[in-house]
Amino acid sequence: MALNTAVLKTRTITAIVFGVVMLAGLLFSAPVFFVLCVIIASGCVYELGKLTKKLYGPQRWIIFIFGSLFILLSLSMFFLMSVGETGKVYTNNNNFYFFDPLLPCLVLFSIWVNDTMAYITGSLIGKTPLSKISPKKTIEGTLGGIILCILIIGFGFPILPFRENSSLVNLGAGHTVSYYFIIPAICAVFGTIGDLLESKIKRMAGVKDSGTFMPGHGGFLDRFDSLLLAVVAVFLVVKIFLQPY
Repeated sequence: MALNTAVLKTRTITAIVFGVVMLAGLLFSAPVFFVLCVIIASGCVYELGKLTKKLYGPQRWIIFIFGSLFILLSLSMFFLMSVGETGKVYTNNNNFYFFDPLLPCLVLFSIWVNDTMAYITGSLIGKTPLSKISPKKTIEGTLGGIILCILIIGFGFPILPFRENSSLVNLGAGHTVSYYFIIPAICAVFGTIGDLLESKIKRMAGVKDSGTFMPGHGGFLDRFDSLLLAVVAVFLVVKIFLQPY
């Protein structure tokens, strides 16, 4: 699959605008981030409803009900990453909660890098189809996206400026470095699975995109399908294995 520069240009411009809006909403304050999550959840549920209207039988309601609940769960976890127990700080044996958007940023950046690197790698050297569900995805592109995501985020994210009291730097010496490699790996793998699941629903509905919200990217579900599953996986791993001690 040759690299389509026109498509890449459109996707890049849209992604930059989208990225600025997302980061502005995420970094500004907890209430703004909460509103952003509500907007994303609403858009995803709305588009899922449009897709399932094209299905028939019990599967229509099963996919819509469970899909909607999962979307709400995922976006709730995404918000809680910034203010819940994943953002806990210990001070003089007392803990308190605060707005710490660094973990959501890490997840978001990981998804973006994986998507971009998988698209570029697949366009340049991709030959082996990954799945019949999404014919344009290749094994080479998928592996390239995962590997480059881990390397770029793992080595690049720690040098970005962040607050000294962030939960990411209060995980203890044994977790601080590995955190930046574990999270992108989880995001890349589960983000790819999430993308395939959404592609399966679109194939069942007989449509190419879930919507037209973002030129070159499609709708809300097309943009956030990778994020939805990755957020749940990261949230559970952080809660179970990477909590501060």
